Amino acid sequence: MSAPKRSGPKSRAVAAKAKAAERWELRLYTAGQTPRSLAAFANLKKICETHLNGKYRLEVIDLLVNPELARADQIIAIPTLVRKLPPPVKKIIGDLSNTERTLVGMEIVLEG
Repeated sequence: MSAPKRSGPKSRAVAAKAKAAERWELRLYTAGQTPRSLAAFANLKKICETHLNGKYRLEVIDLLVNPELARADQIIAIPTLVRKLPPPVKKIIGDLSNTERTLVGMEIVLEG
């Protein structure tokens, strides 16, 4: 017979991180309506709807319209996805077509 599970500092930290992960804030930096930018948006929308269950906020920033906004998140390539919340900040460059890479990069834990 195994010992009962205890709620120690580590398990509380994991629970706190899970609670914080209930709200995701994402920014997708693009440059106009290019095929790569449109693909990144479509791929990200599908990932969010499938894995984040509506618990996210997505902001799309077109750097052709607001180029000065690239400086705040140190954007050097586009399209770039920035995960603002939950911390830490994460960045993924590309069209997000590799779903597994995107999930790992965003640290989305899949229920299994």
